[in-house]
Amino acid sequence: MTLKISIAQMNVVVGDMAGNAQRIIDAASQAYQTGSRLLLTPELAICGYPAEDLLLRPSFIQACDDALEKVRLGLAHLKDLHVVVGHPSGFGRAGRSVSSTQRFNRASVLSQGQWIASYDKRELPNYQVFDERRYFTPGRQVCVFEVLGIKMGLLICEDAWFETPALDTRDQGAEVLLVLNASPFHLGKGQEREQEMKNRALQTGLPVVYAHMVGAQDEVVFEGGSFALSPSGEVVARAPFFEESLFQISLNPLQNFALMGDIAPLASQEEDLWRALVMGVKDYVEKNGFPSVLLGLSGGIDSALVLAIALDALGCERIHAVMMPSPYTASISLLDASEMAARVGVKYTELSILPEFEAFKATLAPLFEGREEDATEENIQARIRGTLLMALSNKMGAIVLTTGNKSEMATGYCTLYGDMAGGFAVIKDVAKTMVFRLARWRNQHNPFNTVSNPIPERIITRPPSAELRADQTDQDSLPPYDVLDAILAMYMEEDFSAQDIIDQGYAKEQVDLVTRLIRINEYKRRQAPIGLRVTHRSFGKDWRYPITSKFRA
Repeated sequence: MTLKISIAQMNVVVGDMAGNAQRIIDAASQAYQTGSRLLLTPELAICGYPAEDLLLRPSFIQACDDALEKVRLGLAHLKDLHVVVGHPSGFGRAGRSVSSTQRFNRASVLSQGQWIASYDKRELPNYQVFDERRYFTPGRQVCVFEVLGIKMGLLICEDAWFETPALDTRDQGAEVLLVLNASPFHLGKGQEREQEMKNRALQTGLPVVYAHMVGAQDEVVFEGGSFALSPSGEVVARAPFFEESLFQISLNPLQNFALMGDIAPLASQEEDLWRALVMGVKDYVEKNGFPSVLLGLSGGIDSALVLAIALDALGCERIHAVMMPSPYTASISLLDASEMAARVGVKYTELSILPEFEAFKATLAPLFEGREEDATEENIQARIRGTLLMALSNKMGAIVLTTGNKSEMATGYCTLYGDMAGGFAVIKDVAKTMVFRLARWRNQHNPFNTVSNPIPERIITRPPSAELRADQTDQDSLPPYDVLDAILAMYMEEDFSAQDIIDQGYAKEQVDLVTRLIRINEYKRRQAPIGLRVTHRSFGKDWRYPITSKFRA
């Protein structure tokens, strides 16, 4: 007999326990109608992931318990359907509440209104963006349950990255490994997951069904792409990436537990990154209830890229682009900004900052007397722009999208309360070299069927400039971006020492400059708006360096 298994690859909302419970009930009903008798939901699907310090509140755990009870009752009429629900510790195997001081990352198996089994996550990650040891106690038990006579072993996310939980589950009689997940996206993570799960399949000799979350929560993105592996580690089914899906797999126990299903294709690095950024913007704006977005459109590549991402995420009707020329803004910047706004069909406004700039200088002239103009006057221009955008945000209720990239965040090539002013930093974790790659990729592809070739070619080919003084280019102050980004990746993302990088052939002067800029600009990054994480180490939860420190390597 063939068993049909469905994976509810859901975009849940943190804290919307009632809504998430209804999503699970709806998915269960739909899966049942298509013949499935086992449904998997993502890790912590009841409350969303990561729920962070909400998990420390007893009232939050109680609300999760109530939502889980709603699911239990809502499934009672679905004969022979087993549903695996991810949730924080609430009801135990016999329906008893766990004390508020003992919380578990749990998965419960429900069928026809009954509690069949439950499993507590054993391996709690505490690295990169993960803080699970802050919230949960590790489980100790194995969980094996039967569906139509087939023995299913249950694991949660990190458990499957270690040999022991999987081998213990197999040794307790499991014939199939089911893995519930909420595993944040970064470039290359999908391939890492499939390779690691292949290792578990080969070590245990069991097929693996991997259920993954989709959607974005604050700075992290979940890309979906749930999958199934044969006992030999071959990918035999894969759900779509970056979209909700009720994905069905067939399991035949008479053919060595063979799994079958559709196989969604893998995408290029640029496409994965583009879809992650679009999903991150869309979910942040919509889950937080913002009607629209604002951004400063400078005629440069960073703001152009952010505009193109916002276009694919929200549509042109919800975007207001504002060009704020100063005395140093090139005429071609004005032309390029207006041309792009016209191409993509967004609301576009030009607000000269010349009167405000002159007023600031006049006010400060007595105090600045005898001092040459320097970065102070450059920063005044950026802060005027930030003030105007935030005023529009206050008045219109729109959130400001900032346009700074990772290379700028690293080196402090940005202005506090100026171009850093805003509510969401879209490309905060995208290095400048990748900015160029993404811009070219988007001009060649239109994945959301919005506007083709949205970014004027001159924006991509012009030398980057902040245009805060005459004849300025970024390379006046920084190494070439291919050099800067390579040093940044080694030092910040891979923890190479400065000497290690020099040994790779980079000039000592450039390495010393970049590492020094990273070190002295921590105070700026602490005040930057939240932004999307798309690499394995971003300036956010991944990066926790002190501002005040005398340490020098």
